[in-house]
Amino acid sequence: MSSLYLFDDARARGFEPFASSRPISELVSGIGTIRERWQVALQGVRSTHFLAGRRHVDFDEGSQSSAGAGMIPAGAIIVNARAVPATPADVAKLGRFNAGCSVWRCGGRLAGIRIGEPIAASAFDDGSLTLEDLAAGTGGIGDVKGWWIEDVWDLVRILPEQLADDLTQLAQRSAAEPTNSRPPAHATIIGDKTLMVAEDVVIEPHVVFDTTAGPISIGRGSHIRAFTRITGPCYIGRDVTVMGGDITGCSIGDVSKVRGELSATIIVGHSNKGHEGFVGHSYIGRWVNLGAGTVTSNLKNTYGTVALWTPQGQRDTGLQFLGTLFGDHVKTGIGLRLTTGTVLGAGANVYGNMPPKVVAPFSWGGAPPYTVYHADKFVETAQRMMSRRHVELTERARRHLETMHAGRWKVSDNAD
Repeated sequence: MSSLYLFDDARARGFEPFASSRPISELVSGIGTIRERWQVALQGVRSTHFLAGRRHVDFDEGSQSSAGAGMIPAGAIIVNARAVPATPADVAKLGRFNAGCSVWRCGGRLAGIRIGEPIAASAFDDGSLTLEDLAAGTGGIGDVKGWWIEDVWDLVRILPEQLADDLTQLAQRSAAEPTNSRPPAHATIIGDKTLMVAEDVVIEPHVVFDTTAGPISIGRGSHIRAFTRITGPCYIGRDVTVMGGDITGCSIGDVSKVRGELSATIIVGHSNKGHEGFVGHSYIGRWVNLGAGTVTSNLKNTYGTVALWTPQGQRDTGLQFLGTLFGDHVKTGIGLRLTTGTVLGAGANVYGNMPPKVVAPFSWGGAPPYTVYHADKFVETAQRMMSRRHVELTERARRHLETMHAGRWKVSDNAD
């Protein structure tokens, strides 16, 4: 059994507003994190680590993954975290398939190798090393179906395709699992695709599940309140509360609360959208809280493609639909309006009317120039929010938040 190391290369380390707060392998792509997807693709790995630079050495979310340290032994598997493997319906065969491989390709590109010689984890600290620079073992070559994340907005761009694929595979596996519950008789089901309901799910009367365009999965312990319509393909994670509204084509992570209109959006988990307001074609990090009436625009009045701020400058995404990227621990005020292609840096606390298209991490205020959210006050707020979900802010996690604050990026005056 080998250890697995997920490497954030130089390109991945520019995926803001997320790269400064978490390893890219801990982002959700489709219905699971990139790490979880590789753990399935490489059945039987003994332990999992990330190689994302010194800024994430204290990253701690209880995710069964830790920062790589010391010497990485020969035989360990190192994969590029921007390669996102698809999850096959039959995972039992994967262990035998991967046992003899030392190189894995995704889309014809090098995605991972089993190293033939030990290497120090510190060699990956600045992100400049590539898999091509490493010596692979003498095993065979395996091809992994999947996707590459070239730019941060690709997480939103490929979501419909990923959801359709992930949920179709999940439906095939769950068909043989008698533990899956049936929805109550009072639920209205439209379409002929699969509706998967885990144990301990509460579905109130007047809930509509539309599977016409794809399957729907409801995770264990979730609660779907009356007057909710969920349209597939759609994934609702564990212990999620859906408090009414229209949820279409989304991936909603564990222990989140949502209400209102939500479309083509990913929520990493432990976040709140507990009020009305449209959010579409967006990505919401962890520990985010959207104030009542927070609204995103995901389509320009000109119907043209959306530009997005990146650390390298404004980029044309080529996408007609793109909303807001909400970094971890972002908080928005009541009635905040967000234009197409907005980036809110981690820890930002913004309110008022409409912020600029990019807000630096740990900004505080109703309009530019924003003040800086003091580190001690930010950590105190984070601890309060986490305790409400019965999650402890560990000493390691506290150090990580303080490191995030100290390393916050800034926005140039001509960013818009």
